[in-house]
Amino acid sequence: MSEIKVIYEDDDILILDKPSGVIVNKADTTKGELTVQDWLESRWKTEGDKQPMDDQTDFYKRAGIVHRIDKETSGILIVAKNEISFLSLQAQFKDRKVEKAYIALAHGRVEEKEGEIAVPVGRLPWNRKRFGVLAGGKEALTNYRVIETLKYEVLNKQAEELTLLELKPKTGRTHQIRVHLKYINHPIFADELYAGRKTARDDRKILPRFFLHAQKISFFHPRKGERVDFESPLPKELQSVLDFLRR
Repeated sequence: MSEIKVIYEDDDILILDKPSGVIVNKADTTKGELTVQDWLESRWKTEGDKQPMDDQTDFYKRAGIVHRIDKETSGILIVAKNEISFLSLQAQFKDRKVEKAYIALAHGRVEEKEGEIAVPVGRLPWNRKRFGVLAGGKEALTNYRVIETLKYEVLNKQAEELTLLELKPKTGRTHQIRVHLKYINHPIFADELYAGRKTARDDRKILPRFFLHAQKISFFHPRKGERVDFESPLPKELQSVLDFLRR
């Protein structure tokens, strides 16, 4: 867990840079795996039990973690260091005052340089591990901007175009960006759930995780009231793929 980096810390908030492959919250299914929550609880105890983890409020149950990102997604996580900050940040997420930006590499050429994807997302009744666009799903809205179009050339395979995107989800549904990009026929590179098994298997020959990174976040500081911004650089494994494609 030493790979988890602290981007910023004060008396109220802790901004983490989560590496890909680390689960955020503990659950029955995470036994045997160290999570961000385990890392935080160990940290609080080392610092003198600032947060008694046997309390029953959501703040203590989650070790201050305000939101989640997928196991393979890297990037920024906000952690509250006290209950007042936790409730303030939760309210900001609910009121859509938190602004997030992700970087993703998607299959195909996205023709529109900017756009909006607004379709409801819900858990698939026939596959509880996956989400999709469902008429009875929850409202989901993602804005996107094309950064760059790249060409993917592999031996014995027809060259394919890929699009590097900046995505700004206005809602926070599980797998929202992944589902929305699949919906417009531009699934994320190496996404085993949504890009198709064969495509993802080929993609993972050069990248062992899907290409999605939580790059930026902006919100109002729970104590000071001013808007604060934080950024996480693209991890080496993702930057290496871009360098390879640009060559």
